Amino acid sequence: MAGVLRAAAAAAAAAAVSARGLFSRLQTPVPTVRAFSTSQSLHHVAAPVWNLGRLNHVAIAVPDLEKAKAFYKNVLGAQVSEAVPLPEHGVSVIFVSLGNTKIELLHPLGKDSPIAGFLQKNKAGGMHHVCIEVDNIYAAVLDLKEKKIRSLSEEAQIGAHGKPVIFLHPKDCGGVLVELEQA
Repeated sequence: MAGVLRAAAAAAAAAAVSARGLFSRLQTPVPTVRAFSTSQSLHHVAAPVWNLGRLNHVAIAVPDLEKAKAFYKNVLGAQVSEAVPLPEHGVSVIFVSLGNTKIELLHPLGKDSPIAGFLQKNKAGGMHHVCIEVDNIYAAVLDLKEKKIRSLSEEAQIGAHGKPVIFLHPKDCGGVLVELEQA
């Protein structure tokens, strides 16, 4: 019996050593990540002279403006404006009011409309651009030019809301046509 007890005691001791080894590995501190250092001096980045604001609208090009208006008004129950022709932009627009933003329905006004070309490629229509408000559009235009972001016009123009806007080239904006609008 003494041999059995010695063997059991030895097995228990071996298990305790093994458990201690496992436990000590669990308590091993995780190595800390060291901060990246460089011998070059860090350049101070000036505070921005303009800031992004809220999403003003998402624009959708539609082949049938009245049909699109009826869908948002009669099916979804949204508040919908009357159509507004904007000959200087080659479009007619209808705004769909949402709680925190708008949808802008775009329809070509004349065959030279940029929306006509979009609809030739996308017969059923589709998302055309997003519009984001900025607090200083003129500073934004200058800053983005310095950053080599192309725009579709040299300077801001008056948009559908009667405020200055500029469109940024989709090739510089991840494939998305971005409109900036003065808040």
